[in-house]
Amino acid sequence: MKNSLNREIPDGLKPFQSSSDFRHQERRLIPEKSPVDQSLFYPSLEAAFLAMDIKPGMTLSFHHHLRSGDQVINQVGELISKYDIKGLTLAPSSIFPEYRLSDLIIRQNITQIVTSYLNGPVADTIAKGHLAGELIMQTHGGRARAIESGELAIDVAFLACPVVDKSGNGSGAYGKSACGTLGYACSDWRYAKKVILVSDTLVDKLDSYQLDHSHVDGVVMVDSIGDPAGIVAGTTKITRDPIGLKIAEDTATLLTELGVIRNGFSMQTGAGGTSLAVADAVKKVMLKNQVKGKFASGGITGYYVDMLNQGLFEHLYDVQCFDLEAVESYHKNKNHIGISASEYGNPFENKSAVDRLDFVILGATEIDLDFNVNVTTDAFGKIIGGSGGHADTAHGAKITIITSTLTKARIPIIREKVRTITTPGSDVDILVTERGIAINPLRTDLLEKLSHSRLKIMTIRELLDLTYAIAGKPKEIPSGKKRIGYLEYRDGSVIDSLYDSPLY
Repeated sequence: MKNSLNREIPDGLKPFQSSSDFRHQERRLIPEKSPVDQSLFYPSLEAAFLAMDIKPGMTLSFHHHLRSGDQVINQVGELISKYDIKGLTLAPSSIFPEYRLSDLIIRQNITQIVTSYLNGPVADTIAKGHLAGELIMQTHGGRARAIESGELAIDVAFLACPVVDKSGNGSGAYGKSACGTLGYACSDWRYAKKVILVSDTLVDKLDSYQLDHSHVDGVVMVDSIGDPAGIVAGTTKITRDPIGLKIAEDTATLLTELGVIRNGFSMQTGAGGTSLAVADAVKKVMLKNQVKGKFASGGITGYYVDMLNQGLFEHLYDVQCFDLEAVESYHKNKNHIGISASEYGNPFENKSAVDRLDFVILGATEIDLDFNVNVTTDAFGKIIGGSGGHADTAHGAKITIITSTLTKARIPIIREKVRTITTPGSDVDILVTERGIAINPLRTDLLEKLSHSRLKIMTIRELLDLTYAIAGKPKEIPSGKKRIGYLEYRDGSVIDSLYDSPLY
């Protein structure tokens, strides 16, 4: 059994056995909206923006399924600037370098940000201390929980929607800006006080859709909601680096020794080169032993699409498409199933996808002697990412494996103490490096199963000492003095604080 944190549920937040029960209560309390008609098709985004009567103190939300290619958040940002509305909270599911929000932060149009991931200019602007309020970083599942519980109350959700029909139903499956599943938009769509779908493709009628018109207050047609090529942000190809391939092979051997790769198993990996190499190594074991898995989940790439098409998995449960092959598969393959962020990782969702994972493969910027993992800041305190689904899957999966080289740019990945705790060590089980494998001492069951392993099993302290022998002990870089925000665990409790970076 995984060891979980003894965490207090935030005041006023009832731990419903299933978030679907909570949604049902909300739908009884809030009358259904009338079906959308043509009168709710605004002539422009500016007209819709003005009709929402946005005032200081309001919270606006967006999703990030178009990733680096998204333009809706920038278009709304231009309107915020034009009408100089101050004191807004922005709650996008993630923030990418292409999002032009820095000037709005400096001029205090935006004074608070709630998100699950960010990097680039916006992250740098916040790390310099320009955000008047605080940055609140959540997990993907924690964001869905916060919205559905009312903890994060959204006044207006502007949702990029690749295709809409004349009744106001929306889908991401096709259209000129198709991005696949709209899993991170589902909570916003259902619970925001006002919902505006922004699209660049209009059809008479959608036969299937993720966002039905019952929760839509307006639709706007624009020339372009973004560039779907921007979905491929970051590595989505198997690494060719020999060290990364060794880590992948050792991880597959480890999983085989633990007896995890068996008929009906489920898994998730990231979209990075080493993670996909692990998936490839697992695939080879599956083919050799004629194993068929139950499902793979998370952000889906073309690599998992190929495994589905080869019959290696029964289903893909997809909260976000990571490349255009996954987008096409989501549109065409009935076994490629879109799920919401709540169904994916909400801690109050009954049998969420993360809770049904046999194992998950994750990365780390830093990991410490207590197995705490940092994927939010670098060694200098610069904000470079965030949890996303990291902490959700780490807690839910039966086995959580971190894969990494011992050093990155000669900086040791193992530290006495990580700068920022993104995922607590009680949710992390194994670290696989090119020089050896460390097992969390809390997992005595795994240590027993691996007592006769042919792999090199070491303590994490031994791996740290080996790193120092190879690269030397790095000088500690002090944290900044101004608190700029904090990180929430998936249940809403505060897990760590963020400070301005000494780089600036």
